[in-house]
Amino acid sequence: MLSTTAQQCPFVPGGEAGGAEAGRARRAESNEGQPTLSFEKNTPYVDYAGIDTLLGLQRPRTAEPAESAFIIATQVMELLFSLVRERWEAARDALEADDVPGALAWLRRACNAQDVLNDSWGLLADMTPTEFNRFRDSFGEASGFQSYGYRKLEFLLGNKSAAMIRPHKAMAGVANELADVLERPGLYDAALRLLHRRGLPVPADRVERDWTQDYEPSAGVEAAWTAVYADDKPGNDLFLLAEALLDVAERVTRWRHRHLVAVKRTMGAKPGSGGSNGLTWLSRNAEQDVFPELWSLRSSV
Repeated sequence: MLSTTAQQCPFVPGGEAGGAEAGRARRAESNEGQPTLSFEKNTPYVDYAGIDTLLGLQRPRTAEPAESAFIIATQVMELLFSLVRERWEAARDALEADDVPGALAWLRRACNAQDVLNDSWGLLADMTPTEFNRFRDSFGEASGFQSYGYRKLEFLLGNKSAAMIRPHKAMAGVANELADVLERPGLYDAALRLLHRRGLPVPADRVERDWTQDYEPSAGVEAAWTAVYADDKPGNDLFLLAEALLDVAERVTRWRHRHLVAVKRTMGAKPGSGGSNGLTWLSRNAEQDVFPELWSLRSSV
């Protein structure tokens, strides 16, 4: 015999989920299929997603219309940094747990988020240098270089540097979060450790090392990946992992190039607001391969 709760929730017997589903069905029936139009307070949509708070964060400092697009694009990117990070961390943790199918699923989801992230540069694609000049002084020394959300992504990719935590030292919580990512294996480190556990010749100094140090290319790692590519059958999960990682790496490179082009278009070779030399800094970063051995092996296989 069904429990009292189950009898009250015929759509999904038992549990709170069934009760919620039954409630939605009753509302739809009462509304004759039309959306609810009357609420005593904020709409549930506004409360759930914090829409009032979100829109209240767009506070241009000048009358230049392009500044609104700049702020919105920046905020969209920050939200997407967080989503990409969550998915890369989930993929890393799956690899550490020997769950390659799970890691592949998270990497696919990360790539979807990266595609949206890269497309967000389109919000700034039509900004002219004169428009940018009319509000640039208003943000002073603010620079995307200071984004701790983006810095977490770089750390997860293996671009480690304790000095990059320094700009956030006055933000104790943020500095601690960055230090945690700095001190743990990154996404690529987790993949190499998995290869080692599978019996591939990954050098010992890539299996256990000082994770706070920047990743450096290794001929031994390239040899291990080359062995993976020697068996490119669809059933080889390590081959699928290699290609999924390269999908991630390629999208990172696209992001960097789009950043470079956006800056070149809006301000040319002027110094950056955060103290860098602008285009030179970005060009150097754009030329740096992510997961380098997955690129270099293509010259020899």
